[in-house]
Amino acid sequence: MADLGLGPPFSKALPFHFPISPSRFHSAPRSLTMAADHPHSYSFSNPNPIPDPSTSQPSLLVFSGGTAFNGVVEELKKLTTCVAHVLPVSDDGGSTAEIVRVLGGPAVGDIRSRCLRLSDQSTSEALAVRKLLGHRLPLDAQAAKLEWYQIVEGEHALWEGVSKPYRETIRSFLAYFQNQILRRSKESFCFSNGSIGNFFFAGARIFFDSLDAAIFLFSRVSDIPTESLILPVISTNDRLTLGCELWDGSIIRGQNEISHPTSGSMQPINKEISSVPPLPSAIKRVFYMSSEGRNLLHEVFPTANPAVLDQLSNVDCIVYAMGSLFTSICPSLVLLGIGEIISSSSCLKVLLLNGTHDRETSGFSASRFVSAITDALNRTYGDPQNRLKNPPSQYINTLLVPKDGQIPVDVQCLASQGIFHVSSVVKSAS
Repeated sequence: MADLGLGPPFSKALPFHFPISPSRFHSAPRSLTMAADHPHSYSFSNPNPIPDPSTSQPSLLVFSGGTAFNGVVEELKKLTTCVAHVLPVSDDGGSTAEIVRVLGGPAVGDIRSRCLRLSDQSTSEALAVRKLLGHRLPLDAQAAKLEWYQIVEGEHALWEGVSKPYRETIRSFLAYFQNQILRRSKESFCFSNGSIGNFFFAGARIFFDSLDAAIFLFSRVSDIPTESLILPVISTNDRLTLGCELWDGSIIRGQNEISHPTSGSMQPINKEISSVPPLPSAIKRVFYMSSEGRNLLHEVFPTANPAVLDQLSNVDCIVYAMGSLFTSICPSLVLLGIGEIISSSSCLKVLLLNGTHDRETSGFSASRFVSAITDALNRTYGDPQNRLKNPPSQYINTLLVPKDGQIPVDVQCLASQGIFHVSSVVKSAS
């Protein structure tokens, strides 16, 4: 790991160490590498087995979306399982969009994705449950519908290896989801590329009338470690719509339209910058708007999940993960209370820089990533009565940069922002 010459290095050489008190980070040497299979992903490696949760583990809170950071989750469990994963609930693409269109409610795709990554894999049944809940239906709408009926009726091969208690629990909520669709007779539900995990999650959320209860059920069915928390940044049963204001004054409605417009296609999303048209202007800020809103007059101000605020006040390390900066990370940062708690904390605050540009960050340098996060936490361009004026160094004190990444690291600008701990991380050979 190379020091980029900005003062005391975060780590001078592999193995990688978090600079936190030994009482918290006391385990054997660890290293951090960038996973080759995803341009935004890093990989933690640790020669030790998964930590014993009965011993003191370092506690982390991670702001991320549902895709890019997933590549880190498996290896992160070898460092610590005491991690609070804070996820947005404003995704409106793919099968999530179809669920929200017909049944309403918050988007659960990112949460479902993280739950699957954290799920148990130690037994054949655990793997069977994970395979079932991770399954996607075919793109062809008719074939998808036929396969869905096989699954919900318990006749599909995916049920092999799933014991009766698990089978009856999962099928009950899949059947409830199906029942809810049939009750909306005026809406024709499209199962194309649908996620069985999303359907299970939606059925549980509607049945319990609680997003938190649905997460709890999914976590128990997937046997996620109890000290690993999956927290929606906003705990709600309502639909949430993300908007963004560009520097040219125009407004874009919907996370999908901001990040990777698909014209309603159910095809798997490709976020490579070459696969989507560029934005007409750079993004100034993201905000929440009413479900039918089209302009700044329809901005709404949802309340941050109290559990997130509580975790922020007590963790050893806060991580801003790699991923879509404005549609995956910033939606969790613009809420009242988030910036206030982070700025007052003395813990380690790490930004994992992306390896490549995407539609949202075309032309960005490392310092512009830092500025965007600072502006989101300060709510710089929002309601003047809610603005903070904290410097970047109160929100980020360590930057990890993928070696040979495409994002320019403008060291002098970072230094002027008060960020002196910058380290590069090597790319995984695997």
